[in-house]
Amino acid sequence: MNRIFSILAAGVLAAGFVASASAQQHLVVAGYGGSFEDLMRKDVLPPFAKAHNVTIDYVAGNSTDTVARLVAQKSNQQIDVAIVDDGPMYQAIALGLCEPIKNLPKADLYPSALFPQDKAVGLGLVATGIMYSKKYFADHGWAPPTSWKDLTDPKYKQLLVIPPLNNTYGLHALIEFARMNGGGEKNIDPGFKAFKKEVDPNVLVYEPSPGKMTELFTSGQAVIGVWGSSRVKALADTGFPVGFVYPKEGAYALLVVGCVVAKPHPNPLAQQLIDYLASPEGQAKMAAALGAAPVNKKTTIKDDPNVPLPIGARAAKLLTVDWDTVNQHRTEWNTRWTHEIEH
Repeated sequence: MNRIFSILAAGVLAAGFVASASAQQHLVVAGYGGSFEDLMRKDVLPPFAKAHNVTIDYVAGNSTDTVARLVAQKSNQQIDVAIVDDGPMYQAIALGLCEPIKNLPKADLYPSALFPQDKAVGLGLVATGIMYSKKYFADHGWAPPTSWKDLTDPKYKQLLVIPPLNNTYGLHALIEFARMNGGGEKNIDPGFKAFKKEVDPNVLVYEPSPGKMTELFTSGQAVIGVWGSSRVKALADTGFPVGFVYPKEGAYALLVVGCVVAKPHPNPLAQQLIDYLASPEGQAKMAAALGAAPVNKKTTIKDDPNVPLPIGARAAKLLTVDWDTVNQHRTEWNTRWTHEIEH
């Protein structure tokens, strides 16, 4: 009996070990939807999954949705790695949702990719600028846009699409119109006034969905918009004739940022995934697939023939945002936006 019990016990322990090992080979990543999700699933994550024999579940959502999900799950986190915009990532860090990333190759990374206490790291640089339908513009004899002010031209009435304010692209646009009218992050009123009076009449819809944004362009309902270089590159890669402009006043820097989600027993593969995404190999894949310019100095990529990437001199000229001020007021601004702009 003792021998049978010992065999059974050993079997139970072995089964427990197999179950435990199996449980470790599963990772949940939260990040952007649309073309970003498609390319992460197809090109960026599979090499890591294969090398580590891990199943990766991808949870899609915009940055504010992902941070809200992390807050809601704080007592029982389901997500292992979160990928969001730089502004929301500062909020996530302040809320204690990220744990330090170990052994970051800081010497290889541009300073703009580093975050306090190594609780996050930049994974790619995107430019927020103006996209336009090349064919529609050519057919109508229109010159490509060159300035943020072009968004107020009456000829674009009901042809302009901009993401809403809870999206970083929409936020960048509001801040720029505030700056052009004598304000800025610390005085956002001129931005709201300009949007309401000059921009809003041209807006077909304030569209949060990347998939819908693409659909509006490909169907010809929208012909000009505010979006990120990586999103526009993905659209151009489908063969659709879309252009991307760095406005003369400046395009805005949007940093794609990753963090290891804080939890009592974090999956060690989460750290390894961040290591991979920040490595020259991972950076090259993200740049090629997503159009996010690398933050690792050892990564070499070619510029894109359709959508100029934010590299070199273009990257150096990108405008930045005072996120400390923005994050203090963003909830208030979102409420105001709903009442005054998208009512």
